[in-house]
Amino acid sequence: MPTTLYGIPNCDSVKRARAWLSAQDIDVAFHDFKKAGVPPARLDAWLEAAGWERLLNRKGTAWRKLEDATRAGVVDAASARAVMLAHPSVIKRPVVEWDADTVTVGFDPAQWPPRRLVPVATR
Repeated sequence: MPTTLYGIPNCDSVKRARAWLSAQDIDVAFHDFKKAGVPPARLDAWLEAAGWERLLNRKGTAWRKLEDATRAGVVDAASARAVMLAHPSVIKRPVVEWDADTVTVGFDPAQWPPRRLVPVATR
């Protein structure tokens, strides 16, 4: 399975991650949340691997733009999943699936390359 980076092309973290991956000569496929949406099965795997609290970006503009009732309704993995599917911009970016067994959330060069990764649920 090739490395896949999920995100939004104009996101600064995604831009930095893509540049870092390119500099490391790591071939990566890019999945644009804006154009292709969030694959529900992949989201489920990320939620299991990283947890909804880590995957949900409560610091970003997209989160702050949500209605108060929507934000208040996110209390567990199921409610977070529903909001992430409806509003992909609230997912912390980038999400990188390095292979069939590993995923990272966010860009932190100190945590890359994938020798220190969170295992992904079996596909």
